[in-house]
Amino acid sequence: MFMRIWEFRPSAGSEREFERAYGPAGVWATLFRKHAGYLGTDLLRNVSTPGQYLTIDRFTSAEAFQTFKLRYADEYDRLDRECEALTAHERAIGDFTVIA
Repeated sequence: MFMRIWEFRPSAGSEREFERAYGPAGVWATLFRKHAGYLGTDLLRNVSTPGQYLTIDRFTSAEAFQTFKLRYADEYDRLDRECEALTAHERAIGDFTVIA
């Protein structure tokens, strides 16, 4: 399994809209579901640091994720622009695989 993990801080006042867009039933997950290699998304809110969130997007493999990114590049870029106002900060933490 392949996972891409992001850190976010929503824009002030946009927290609920951010949660809807980036959660497992949101617009990002809807786009990811177009690819057969997509397994799911988790949205985590830090209980110790208000306003900090992580997303974990799971695909069957790194190759499946890369195929998704190539096939849906235009839609991905458009959605990224549309959701830009929802976030004050975003950072790609990294790409991970399960080892055990």
